[in-house]
Amino acid sequence: MNLKRRELTLAMALVSIGLEAPAQNSNWKPTDRITYVLGVTPGGSVDIYARGIQDALTQLNLIQGQTMLIDYKPGGAGIISLQQLQRNAGNAHWLGTFHTSTLVAIAAGMLKADLKDYPPVAMMVEETQMVAVRADSNIKSATDLVTALRKDASSLKIGVAPALGSGTHLSIAKPLKVAGVDIKNLTVAPFKASSETMGALLGGHIDVISATAPVIMPQVAAGKVRVLASASPTRGSGPLAQVPTWREQGIAADFVTYNGLLLPPHMSAAQIAFWEEALRKVSQHPAWLALVEKNGGRPVYRDHAESMKYMVSEQKSINELVQELGLGSK
Repeated sequence: MNLKRRELTLAMALVSIGLEAPAQNSNWKPTDRITYVLGVTPGGSVDIYARGIQDALTQLNLIQGQTMLIDYKPGGAGIISLQQLQRNAGNAHWLGTFHTSTLVAIAAGMLKADLKDYPPVAMMVEETQMVAVRADSNIKSATDLVTALRKDASSLKIGVAPALGSGTHLSIAKPLKVAGVDIKNLTVAPFKASSETMGALLGGHIDVISATAPVIMPQVAAGKVRVLASASPTRGSGPLAQVPTWREQGIAADFVTYNGLLLPPHMSAAQIAFWEEALRKVSQHPAWLALVEKNGGRPVYRDHAESMKYMVSEQKSINELVQELGLGSK
């Protein structure tokens, strides 16, 4: 299926889901253990935010006294975690993670799945994608990086996770392309998790890392890493207030990713409504807000309908970007 057809199929599917609008009052409540499936390994931003959601749901007594288990199912660009949800269709005791990288994986042809089967229930975090080098690197700024890669696009090893064509890949490829770098000749090394990418950077196996703030900023604080640029449109708050954007450095590009939750197929309106309300309360919890800010994200809340609209519009723009960069399947 080509990109335009895939985009149209997703849009039509999500519109059809939207016809089943969730009710305002939910009669469904959890009566068993809740399993939150993550398609990543522990340690990255997806894991950090999932644990924050787990803690808030428990502290606020929003899951009726039930326990909540985080189940890691990495691999297959997310398909293994989605298969776990598929096997539990109709069971709202199962949750999954929605991430912009899921849309990227579909656009790039890495993930053979149809998100119409996995209703998004809430978007919770706007993430900051960053580019960094070791503190002892000769590359001091985004300008230095661009200059080196314009001269020889393959001269530096760039680490991304969890795969080529992922969000961390696009978030560095887009500004480099705008800056005139031949991105098709970049030397890009994919890792299973951003924690592994950081380990490779600190060990001297790669020269540049593209990852989210929770992965990069602790190493900045430790004096081991230097941030070159943020892919957000504007500077963040706290420690991120010191991080310049690509735009500030004369490169008119940005790439924002979002983190949220999915449900298994065949959810009822009552099941969706329960999780919408629970996650709305999580989004207002002081401990959750502090966690997001500490890790360089921006707290947001988009309900089921708003999340679907985002998926349609973002899939369109991501399809176009992947096609333009030559990263997707034809």
